[in-house]
Amino acid sequence: MVVGCGALGNEVLKNLVLSGVCNLWIVDFDRVERHNLNRSVLYRNSDADVGRLKVDAAKERLMQLSEGLSLHCINGDFCHDVGLGLIMEMDVVVACVDSRWTRYIINRKCMRAGIPWVDGGISGLEGTARVFMPGKNCYACNLSPESKAHMQRRMSCSTAISRAEETQSVPTTVIAASVIGAVQAQEALKLVGGETTGSLCGRMFYYEGETMNTRTLRFEAYDDDCPEHERWQVEETVIPQNAAVLPFLSTMGGARLRLRDFVFVDYVEDKQTGETVSVMLPDYEVEEFLCRSEKYDGKPMSRFYQHSFSVIDDSFPYPELSFMHLGYPEDDIAEVEESGIIRHYRLTKSEKH
Repeated sequence: MVVGCGALGNEVLKNLVLSGVCNLWIVDFDRVERHNLNRSVLYRNSDADVGRLKVDAAKERLMQLSEGLSLHCINGDFCHDVGLGLIMEMDVVVACVDSRWTRYIINRKCMRAGIPWVDGGISGLEGTARVFMPGKNCYACNLSPESKAHMQRRMSCSTAISRAEETQSVPTTVIAASVIGAVQAQEALKLVGGETTGSLCGRMFYYEGETMNTRTLRFEAYDDDCPEHERWQVEETVIPQNAAVLPFLSTMGGARLRLRDFVFVDYVEDKQTGETVSVMLPDYEVEEFLCRSEKYDGKPMSRFYQHSFSVIDDSFPYPELSFMHLGYPEDDIAEVEESGIIRHYRLTKSEKH
């Protein structure tokens, strides 16, 4: 699975397909824009003209490179739209993203799934590549306190270029993307082939294009007490994604559903007016929901009190809501606590499963 179809993602996808990878998933929520074209080998002017989905444009070009390619696209945010059950089917995840927070979530899900992931990042003429593996190296353990504090700041390549254009200095990212994308693809192929000797796990490859220096630095941390290292074992019983939550829990006698990565918000309250607004969405969709309202668009989220649930039990006042309505994507894993025992169940799309 390749997460991100920007400059890095284009290079990684092209390299993997040309190297013979025949079963591939790609994830991205964005559309092709004009500024993507000078460093993204898979996109064309026509894609930017209509604002085509990146995953669709990438799929069309990649299918032309390999007739035997089985390619699946997810137009969405990895953090919320990619189920853990699907990730468990992967051999490796390759991260081509520009957000610390997304890397943090990729690390968490891969640790739970028990699979390795390959990280890459570029900035101007510089780039890095790293490998993280359960039991050996963890992204969260490698973060400094300062990095954690700024983790949710999302700095895209396009933003960096816009700022540089204002100062008459436009960074060249295409060469760095080519180098780092090649290293990421090579590391992914090693992992798929079971070749861990010489892997970048516990090390960081650093490329500096201005002076043409490369270095491999030690980059390893794995704290046994880190909560991100949980390995989830999944029960054989599966649950339809559209099944109502409370009836399922009632069959287990006092079980509780634990929402680990999000909370469910039923309403928000305007602190200034006392007005309540029905939401009925996972917390990651609340801000967009309010922005669609003419009355609340542009208002800061700090203006609202949020009423939410992190645990669903028999006191939950909305018995008709399904796992899907709570915010679980297809093929995700639900965590249920039954008599003090934690169990994990895979959510399937159809009742027939």
